[in-house]
Amino acid sequence: MKTVLISGGGIAGSALAHLLHRRGLAPVVVERAPGLRRGGQAVDIRGVALEVVDGMGLLEQARGMRTRMRGMSVLDPDGNEIDRSTEATFSSGRLDSADIELLRDDLVHLLHEHTRQDAEYVFGDSITALSEDADGVRADFAHGPSRTFDLVVGADGLHSTVRRLVFGPEERFAHHLGSYVSVFGADNFLALDNWQLWLQDGDAGFGIMPVRDNAELRIAFGFHSGPLDGNHRDTEWLRGLVADKLAALRWEPTRLAKAAAEAPDFFCDAMAQIRMEHWTRGRVALLGDAGYCASPLSGQGTSLALVGAHVLADELGRAGDDHRGAFARYEARMRPFVALNQALATENPGGPAAEESVARAKNAIALGG
Repeated sequence: MKTVLISGGGIAGSALAHLLHRRGLAPVVVERAPGLRRGGQAVDIRGVALEVVDGMGLLEQARGMRTRMRGMSVLDPDGNEIDRSTEATFSSGRLDSADIELLRDDLVHLLHEHTRQDAEYVFGDSITALSEDADGVRADFAHGPSRTFDLVVGADGLHSTVRRLVFGPEERFAHHLGSYVSVFGADNFLALDNWQLWLQDGDAGFGIMPVRDNAELRIAFGFHSGPLDGNHRDTEWLRGLVADKLAALRWEPTRLAKAAAEAPDFFCDAMAQIRMEHWTRGRVALLGDAGYCASPLSGQGTSLALVGAHVLADELGRAGDDHRGAFARYEARMRPFVALNQALATENPGGPAAEESVARAKNAIALGG
């Protein structure tokens, strides 16, 4: 049985593990974190990605986890409402859409529970070196013993280790979009009832939504900035920077800054895209954000990960021993879809893409090839 090492146990990696197993391959998932990652923003499963989830037998469960927003308010810098909608939110689009908005950690948990019996998961470890020969790829790990696999897939995000080891430094492929986003949880100190708040104050702003039956908040805070001169893995440095920026806001600065300072699920990273001429080399392929991050500004990162996992697994399942042909077909099928979805992030700087553009991009691929 052909073995496939998947770096990254998030949405892309877990979905691929499930889909590869169904096609007769043996997936092994290595994840740097000690367990499933907590927190994260609400994500969207849209268009053809719904077909992927349906084919996995998870559509009804995913629908049961969806957010239940009634609408949103747009506030001025002092917290006064200047607009509202009961038809759409900035995070999910139209509330009457068939698309699904749910929390990232809920989707990861759903995929993992559906996959953990069929794939080997190794938490708390990471790849340190990859060496390929005619028979496979030897992977060295930070903690575990070296192992050899038939194929390797990097599904390890914007700062992909697999991409760096095989294709070169991140600076060759990352395109900064001029801002950063931080996401963290807090108690529902605003007493929001399935209602979102959005506020812009100068070069910074946020969206706040209640989750977990209104018991908690997920706060997404963004600020304009060129590339920061620091370590993107230094959570405490980023936490201090974000807390300081929140403390400078005119509305709710104290409680928002305190929430960022105390959140156990604090996250912050650049709004950036990964653009590459090739996502495959030899026996190695990149999937999702590792190969074609569209940034949260596109609203399509989750759908790209799910559809990419389906297409890659589909081609590998049909290819037998011809992984080169499978990789070439994976790239050919995915590139037009990726291009349209990455364009959503830059179509309307400072605001969402047009509904027509989202509708076209989210359906711009046929799963049957």
